[in-house]
Order: sequence, then C-alpha cells, then structure tokens
Amino acid sequence: MTQTPQPVRGTQSLIGEEADRFHAVVAAFDRVRRLYGFKRVEMPVIEPTAVFARTMGETTDVVSKEMYSFEDRSGDSITLRPEFTAGICRAYLSEGWQRFAPLKVATHGPAFRYERPQKGRFRQFHQLDAEVIGSGEPAADVELLAFGAQLLEELGISGVRLKLNTLGDAASRDAWRAQLVEHFSAHRAELSEDSQARLDKNPLRILDSKDPRDRPFADSAPPMVLSAEAEDFFGQVRSGLDAAGVAYEIAPHLVRGLDYYRHTAFEFVTDQLGAQGTVIAGGRYDGLIEQLGGPHTPAVGWAAGIERLAMLIDVPLSERPLLTVIPDEPEFEAEAVRVTAVLRAAGLATDLAFRGNAKRRFELAKKNGSIARVVIRSGYSGLAERRGIHVRVNQPDTSDRQNDIRAAVLSALSAEFTVITFEPNESGHSPDAVLQPKASS
Repeated sequence: MTQTPQPVRGTQSLIGEEADRFHAVVAAFDRVRRLYGFKRVEMPVIEPTAVFARTMGETTDVVSKEMYSFEDRSGDSITLRPEFTAGICRAYLSEGWQRFAPLKVATHGPAFRYERPQKGRFRQFHQLDAEVIGSGEPAADVELLAFGAQLLEELGISGVRLKLNTLGDAASRDAWRAQLVEHFSAHRAELSEDSQARLDKNPLRILDSKDPRDRPFADSAPPMVLSAEAEDFFGQVRSGLDAAGVAYEIAPHLVRGLDYYRHTAFEFVTDQLGAQGTVIAGGRYDGLIEQLGGPHTPAVGWAAGIERLAMLIDVPLSERPLLTVIPDEPEFEAEAVRVTAVLRAAGLATDLAFRGNAKRRFELAKKNGSIARVVIRSGYSGLAERRGIHVRVNQPDTSDRQNDIRAAVLSALSAEFTVITFEPNESGHSPDAVLQPKASS
C-alpha cells in the first residue's frame, strides 16, 4: 500500500477555530493599518540569498543555520524569506519605491526558518509587518508603536508590556560596543560557548543571553552613554508615546546586534506564552538600505507572529451562512439552485444543502450553523396565485429575527421573481411567498 505523505515538520494546516483565530488577527491588522494610512504591499516569497546574507549578517544563526536556501536551475542562490524587512528594502531600491518616500507600508504572509518547532513557533510561520521608510523623525517611531499598541487593543489582548530602549546613534553605539568588548573580554573564560563566539562577532547579543552563566556579566555591563543628539531623539520618542497614551517601560538590555540598527528598539511582551513571550518586535534600522547598496535611508519597522497573536485572542465568531436552501423533494433541486444563486447575488451568505432527503438536509443545516432555512416546495395546482415556487423561511432563534430575515430574503428574490406574499400566521403549511416568473416587458 502506498504510504500517505505526512506534513513537513514545523508546518500546520488550519481548519475550524484555529483558522478563524488566524484570520481574525489578519482582519484586525488590515483594519488598523488603514486607520494609520499604511499602504498594503505584496512581496515575493523568494529572494536572492544575498538580500538576507547582506542585511542579516553571514554569521548570524538565521543566515548560517536557519534559512531555506537552494540553487535554482540557473545556478542562482535563492532563499525562502525568513522575514519581510530585507525584501521590502530591496523593492524600495530596485523597483522605484523611493518616489513614494516617506513610505508607510504593511503586509502579511508566510516566512520560513529551519529551527526547532515550539509553542507558537513553526518552520513555516506567518508574520504581520509594518515599515516606515525614508523618515528619520522620532514621530515615525511613535506612529509604529501606536499602530502596534492599537492592534493589540483591537484584538482584545491584555497584559502586554511595551519594552523600550535606545541603541543611540552611530557614535554612541560604536563607543558602547568598544566598552562591551573590553568588559566581556575580561570574563571570556566564564562566558557560555555561544557568548564567547558572540564576543568576536556580535558582542551586543551577549546582553540578552538567557544562559545563567552569562547573566552576571550581562547585568554588570556598562550602560550606553548617549550623545546629545541621541538623547534628544529618545526623549522625543518617549514624549510622543506619552502624548499618544501608549504605556512603556525602559529595558536597557534590549538590543539589536546588527550594526545598522540605530536609536529605538522595542518589544511588546506577554507572560502568557512562556519564555517565548514577544508578540511584536522591531526597531529603527537607519543603516540597512546602505547594506543593499543604496543611499543612507532612515527607516523603522516591526513584525508580529500571527500564530502567537492568534493564541492570545478570544475565540472569534465562526463564519457561518445566514441561510441554507433546502428543497423539500428531489425534483425541486433546480429551483433550489436558482433561488440560492439569487440570494448570493444579493449579498446574503447562503449554503445549499445538496445531500440526502429533506430531513437529512435540515440536520446538515443545523450542523453548519446557518441561522435560517429557506424551504422550497411545490406550487398548488388550484388558485393561480398559488402556482409557482413556494418559499418558507423558518427556524431563526426569535420571531423578530425571523421577520427580519424573511423580509431580506423576499426582497432579494424580488429582483428575479414576482413575489406574492402571504401572512405568516396562516394555518397549515402556507408558504411565506410564492415565486412566479416576471412578466416579460
């Protein structure tokens, strides 16, 4: 017997509540990005490997261990994107997006990293991403942070803290880096193996090490001394957040290891996801576009994991049809299909129960959660006004709702049929309406 293929480790397929949670996060992101005037952009899933190697650093774990890279049939090195920012900056340079500067863009979609799957983290994962490119003003940082805070509020996620730090300008950062190297070099033998390697390549990353061997030296590291310009920039970011009503706490050990990061660094953190508690992270990367061969271009952005946010929100209302059309007898299938098409054309979410007898179809309608059933029955052979397709709307939860839905259904059907209505309180099985062909004009 042929073995059934299994999913790739670190990937997932979503249905039901999980899919509803996922799309609730995306829908909230789309609403909020419109409020803030961020343009929606679509980005390639694949990029030249150099886009990420040059911007993320050849020695970083993402580039050296986690990227999905391969040679295509032309011999070019291609990588499945591990994040959005580098690709957006590549498009900014190579596709003429500079003419839109300052550019406010937002996007979402899958990204890929070969790492150990864990709670809320997968090898194919999905991100929300927001960037402001071409603006060096502190107001851009405030705008992005307010965007992130409002998104979390829109999603109803509470108990999240905004951790904020500054990496200073180039002069402040370079001086601080030299101090850190001197400080950690004095304790090299006592550092973890990872931090010993970072000391030569990326000493700032030792500050956020979780290894208990590193913490005493990280906690006693010298603080950054900001230049007057960097102090003023950070002060404007803080006062802007105060004005916007966004609460924050200063986190002096929050860093970004790559040299192109400047000024603001931040994370929105929750304690509801264990050690992997960051739900939005970002910062200002004024030197990144230069790494791609472009001119000095200030920029700031953030990314958020959709899967992690989806774990934190309340269960959203599941998508369900308003109506289910049920033919009372098999010979009314064609009429049921026609009525269904008219209702959908009018914007009414309608399912067509197309399996089993009428009783079975009522059961399926209940299972799919539709609010009302539109039953199609035969016309009478007697009175002329009773000849045609008989329609009855039933089973909403309240009489008022039934009346509202009945009115909407009959109004929609009047676009294609002559609708003869009857009082709903007539005895027996009287229909709500009879549908007859419209007289040709």
